[in-house]
Amino acid sequence: MDTSAQLYEVDATGWKRGLYDDVRETFRAPIVNWIFRTTMANYPAFLRYAWSQVKPVFQTRAFASFSVTYRDAVLSAVEEGPGTVPVYRRSDVDVPPAEFDELRAQLATFDVVAPRLAVLFELMDRGLHGKPIGRDPATGRSATAPFPDWLDADRGSEPTMVAAADLDGAVAETAAEIRQFHGLGEGLPSVYRCLAQWPGYLTRAWADLAGVLDGEGFDTAVDEANRLVAGHVDEVPYSPRIAPADLRAGGFDDALIEDVQGLFREFNAGAIETVIPALPVFAKTLDVD
Repeated sequence: MDTSAQLYEVDATGWKRGLYDDVRETFRAPIVNWIFRTTMANYPAFLRYAWSQVKPVFQTRAFASFSVTYRDAVLSAVEEGPGTVPVYRRSDVDVPPAEFDELRAQLATFDVVAPRLAVLFELMDRGLHGKPIGRDPATGRSATAPFPDWLDADRGSEPTMVAAADLDGAVAETAAEIRQFHGLGEGLPSVYRCLAQWPGYLTRAWADLAGVLDGEGFDTAVDEANRLVAGHVDEVPYSPRIAPADLRAGGFDDALIEDVQGLFREFNAGAIETVIPALPVFAKTLDVD
């Protein structure tokens, strides 16, 4: 699997563009995340099948409730730790007025997708390895009631980003610290490549958040986020058919199955495990949480 290959929205046509539109609508965010773009570039038929299986999980009132609880749990745990999450005004981070509004809007987008990505990775990782999903399905009305139209509606704007290789000076040093903290290799997650467009904000926020993210509060936040995600996946009322046997029955070969198993395991259990809970924390710094 070539993870450097991506099919961007501007290049997507036909059903592929339609699927991207559906992801944006379902996730309530003006973004198609990297995981979709690279899977589409490598295995489009698989992504079409897998999305049809997991999409219903994100369309319920129970998921809407989970998404709020997830972000609140992360911030509550962090606020109970030794550090304090700063909240900046424009003058604090040396960003021009119009750009400050755009920075806030783009960061809000990442706050929206955080709980959705967390559940997606857990769903796919479990399902692709034949582990149970919905082992104790919820029986209340919210389990299958529709996602409320108002929640997360009209939040955020489409993120723009800079290439990690183009960073220099203080923001490049900050990027190196970010990689070390999250245990990343050469890559830099989308949120940081987005925030690097405003070096004054990213360098200031990362320095001020060092004590917060290194503290017990954020460790607790990560543990609580994982617990909530696992609990929600245990209770989903639908059972996506994405186990290896299901995929083989659908005509997918073992090489593809091994590739996507590795991809989603890396995102569910690797460095991204600490990146996603950090998104609400950054959103808090600009009061867009």
